Amino acid sequence: MSNITAAMVKDLREKTGAGMMDCKSALNETNGDIEAAVDWLRKKGLSKAAKKSGRVAAEGLVSIAINGTKGVAVEVNSETDFVARNEDFQKLARNIATVALTAGSDVEALKGAAYPGGGKVEEAIANAIATIGENMTLRRAQEVSVSAGVIGSYVHNAIADGLGKIGVLVALESTGDAAALADVARKVAMHVAAASPVALDNTTVDPAVLEREKNVLREKNAGKPDHVLDKIVESGMKTYFKEVCLIDQAFIHDPSKTVAQFVAEAAKSAGAPVTLKGFVRYALGEGIEKQESDFAAEVAAAAGGQA
Repeated sequence: MSNITAAMVKDLREKTGAGMMDCKSALNETNGDIEAAVDWLRKKGLSKAAKKSGRVAAEGLVSIAINGTKGVAVEVNSETDFVARNEDFQKLARNIATVALTAGSDVEALKGAAYPGGGKVEEAIANAIATIGENMTLRRAQEVSVSAGVIGSYVHNAIADGLGKIGVLVALESTGDAAALADVARKVAMHVAAASPVALDNTTVDPAVLEREKNVLREKNAGKPDHVLDKIVESGMKTYFKEVCLIDQAFIHDPSKTVAQFVAEAAKSAGAPVTLKGFVRYALGEGIEKQESDFAAEVAAAAGGQA
């Protein structure tokens, strides 16, 4: 059996909101597997936070860039938050996003692309590491585009223009008025930042995630007749889609309507039909495990163990 530490119990509790003893039991039952423990708690009706489980944050910046009907978001990580406030690091993140507009969002290809001022992106990162003295990585990039319409954006906790801890891009396809579309896209982008959808609609949710949700519902209601269980799963998945699919979510600016309804109504002000084609939401460090450290101990060690 895995050694269940207090840190593991704390992590699971933060992810699920379940009680400490329940978290410890879940970890014991699943041999320390955090994700399996989340499911175990859900099946016992002790957790409601599967889709919104907390992630340990890494540092750095999310950078977004837009050119016409194309937008891109990139995440550049650093070891500390101090570096994110460094103007050279901000310039690096901003330039990488600009390069991605033409080089594309494949990370390896992007690293090999030409960097403004000479050299390649990967060389610019290496130079920044040498200059600033901290490890940095280009973690990911993603783009959205439309043939006609607008790309809207929103940056939460912005540290500079287009740079922050959460970056969102929203693609609206339409031949309508650009100014009206820009306002709509901005509001939808703010919604995405707040509501954190995992997919545009139910057809774009990861099949593995769908199966996991269905299994939780089945096991949580085990023992019921098959025809009843099927209806429970069907109903549960409809509820799930309303929570995680962008077009089905209640619009944060007006919860009486869905995002899809809000976008459809925008056709009136835009003067043409409007289609929500896609979105990107990058939250800094999501999914990255950050090693905890004892800062006081590090200082003491650096000073030769002297207090």
